[in-house]
Amino acid sequence: MSYFTQAEARKVGQQALRGGRSAIDAIKNAQKNYKVTERFDIFLSHAMVDAELVLGIKVLLEEEGKKVYVDWVDDQALDRNRVTADTAELLRHRMRQCETLLYLATENAPKSKWMPWELGYFDGYKNGGVSVLPVMHESDSPLKARSTWGSIQLSQKKW
Repeated sequence: MSYFTQAEARKVGQQALRGGRSAIDAIKNAQKNYKVTERFDIFLSHAMVDAELVLGIKVLLEEEGKKVYVDWVDDQALDRNRVTADTAELLRHRMRQCETLLYLATENAPKSKWMPWELGYFDGYKNGGVSVLPVMHESDSPLKARSTWGSIQLSQKKW
């Protein structure tokens, strides 16, 4: 199984921002035909510090014909500095709109407070609907399991 590399994802993320546009501008442009009740193939669980990688992975997956949910792209009104019960409820609603959760495994993932919660909720909601996507430095880098990932199993299923 091949993985996305960080360089590949960053390059695609930067291309999405070409012309000096900000990430917000690129996202607003992509949201023109967005519908609140829309279904998604993938809920992309990620660490926010990996925003450029996340944008690149989103674009790469969408090039494969997948509809990908990313909270700060699809629900820009969420205030990351003021998390409430409504924030959690909106994310649960979004997860229920998705076929699978893709856990973006980077060196920043273990630092995220939301990723374990998203993983646990989605796995409980849709047993077997979780996959892990390691983003490697090099395409042939070995994947090293981290104890902070617990019993997460890598899946070779097609998203």
